[in-house]
Amino acid sequence: MGTLGLNALNRALIERQMLRERADRSALATVEHLFGIQAQEPKSPYVGLWTRLNDFRPKELEDLLTNREAVRILLMRGTIHLVSARDALALRPHMQLRLDRELQSGPFAKRLQGLDLDAVAEAGRRILEDAPQGTADAGKQLKEVWSDREHTVLGNALRNKLALVQLPPRGLWHRSGRAVCTTVETWLGAPQQAMDRQELVLRYLGAFGPATVMDAQQWSGLTKLGEVFEELRPRLVTFRNEAGKELFDLPDAPRPDPDTDVPVRLLPEFDNVLLAHADRRRVIADDRLGVVVGGKPTVLVDGYVVATWSITKERVVLVDYIDDLPRSRKKAVAEECDRLQDWIRT
Repeated sequence: MGTLGLNALNRALIERQMLRERADRSALATVEHLFGIQAQEPKSPYVGLWTRLNDFRPKELEDLLTNREAVRILLMRGTIHLVSARDALALRPHMQLRLDRELQSGPFAKRLQGLDLDAVAEAGRRILEDAPQGTADAGKQLKEVWSDREHTVLGNALRNKLALVQLPPRGLWHRSGRAVCTTVETWLGAPQQAMDRQELVLRYLGAFGPATVMDAQQWSGLTKLGEVFEELRPRLVTFRNEAGKELFDLPDAPRPDPDTDVPVRLLPEFDNVLLAHADRRRVIADDRLGVVVGGKPTVLVDGYVVATWSITKERVVLVDYIDDLPRSRKKAVAEECDRLQDWIRT
């Protein structure tokens, strides 16, 4: 069992996340390969695809959303993700237990005590399937029955209890709108059917491995994945990280040389590259995690976060360096910022 240092883990992640070389691949195939793109900020997936694909145009993703081939839905870690329609139906059932726990311990827990959440969910389902709307709007109608509860509390219960899709124009590039929802079953015309937990782990490793059990649980928000890794052990290869923790991986997955050159890349807010591991040092130092929590887009140089970036009202990309880089590295960052500016303005 070999040992993989941070650079080896970094290069494996960069390669699997399509950040070493932009790919000639469709947006839908990329979203499925990445096993979802964090979409808490509606336009983030567009930048995430631009940084990974050759000749990506926003209309390609807009068409996927309007044609119901991809959806925005609450999934991993209780956050909004952009996923394919197929993955939405297969992933969402796995998240229900975590979302139920959130209602019992989250900020609305006290105000939900004594409430029949299943009854609220079924009433909310009828409302949202009959007329897509915001969860707070649905909560106002539910308050006619549960008059002792706040409509925002009732709406939040629906957010967790139902598999809700945010409908276009929410999430479009050229225009957007508030979050109007209906159930995933109604929007896609198909029932939820959970994928096998082994498939879930294998696909996670394909996009984010090598990884520990805790890494997979951090990415997904799920628990008790250790038993799934044990079931899969005969099909996987194992390594150790520098702390001695066991890493699992697919036998044929790319694990490039740790000294492989990687280009500058601009990541959008909350990119899963920065969120998909319990130990995130393979791409960002522990003392810099605050930039991720704060929702700042980040700059990768040599595979690691060294700066944040932002866009002005005039659509100029500005960089705020964390590290003092050599002039040659700053020149490469500036060139990538120019590419993003040109793309945004087209």
